[in-house]
Amino acid sequence: MIPVTKPFLPPEEEYAKLLNGVWERNWLTNNGPLVNELESKLKDFLNVKHLLYVANGTIALQLALKSLKLEGGIITTPFSYVATTSSILWENCKPVFVDINSSNFCIDATKIEDAITPNTKAILATHVFGHPCDVLAIDEIAKKHKLKVIYDAAHAFGTQLHGKSILDFGDISTCSFHATKLFHTIEGGCTITKDANIASKLNLKRQFGHVGDDHLTVGVNGKNSEFHAAMGLCNLRYINKILERRKEQWLFYQKTLEAFGNIQLLTISKDITYNYAYFPIVLSSEQQLLQLIMALKTKEVVPRRYFYPSLNTLPYILDFYPCPIAESTAKRVICLPLYHQLDQNEQSMIIDVINNELNNKN
Repeated sequence: MIPVTKPFLPPEEEYAKLLNGVWERNWLTNNGPLVNELESKLKDFLNVKHLLYVANGTIALQLALKSLKLEGGIITTPFSYVATTSSILWENCKPVFVDINSSNFCIDATKIEDAITPNTKAILATHVFGHPCDVLAIDEIAKKHKLKVIYDAAHAFGTQLHGKSILDFGDISTCSFHATKLFHTIEGGCTITKDANIASKLNLKRQFGHVGDDHLTVGVNGKNSEFHAAMGLCNLRYINKILERRKEQWLFYQKTLEAFGNIQLLTISKDITYNYAYFPIVLSSEQQLLQLIMALKTKEVVPRRYFYPSLNTLPYILDFYPCPIAESTAKRVICLPLYHQLDQNEQSMIIDVINNELNNKN
């Protein structure tokens, strides 16, 4: 079977070596030495100022919302994983959906100001499939209206804009290090900020809101373990090879599929150093998409409807905000298999199935 993704795993002996140290120290969690080392090395690799390693990408979003003391309306995207919206709801805020840009699937910054009301407190936007939002326009809007900005950068590890990490924009950026991600720690995530005061609040809330016997604020258990940090440290040694391999695979798909003409591919802006995390294709109709999925499954290829459905249509969203581009795209988009071990013959077979289904059917 060819799944949509497979986790990269380092040599077993490298991971075991780090675990031997965990056994020797008997320090399993609560900000141990491997967690601290991973945070330090990630900051260096990403060239960011304050980075906190947390349990997962969802708790990273929840910590970001809580640390900025947000209450009220939060402008967000309908085209993202459900955790983007559920985190807003979980923190008793109101998601206000703004439609997306049809070329890169990120929130359309030109439509944000029309959605701002006196109740609006922040913008929470997603760097979809690792492609950056229009962060410069969003920053200008946020300053004009005195709004906070959070970026869900779950897919954006390694992406840069004008040579600068995309994670360095906004008040807080959050990442996911889930096993499905380009860089993973099995489970995990992080928060990133330039502001030392915000970083201090995030850190306090990550560890129950207390330091020793001094209980300072309401917090949660957002920490992560030495075992997860060990996997991150091992994988970080290979991240440049992972990024190079992913680019090679992504460009192979693109070179062939862009010639088809009857599918839409992700448009990468020229000022972006992309991480090539995902390869989405948009079909002409949902029926065509479902037929292609069936055809691929006959060859034991399992793509993913990523993202579906459009989040503004979720049954527990009380106020409906029409987002026609996102709603249409969500019904017609799938991500093709893309992972380190995928070889070119497998990619060619996937392309042949797509070609046969879209171009050769009578």
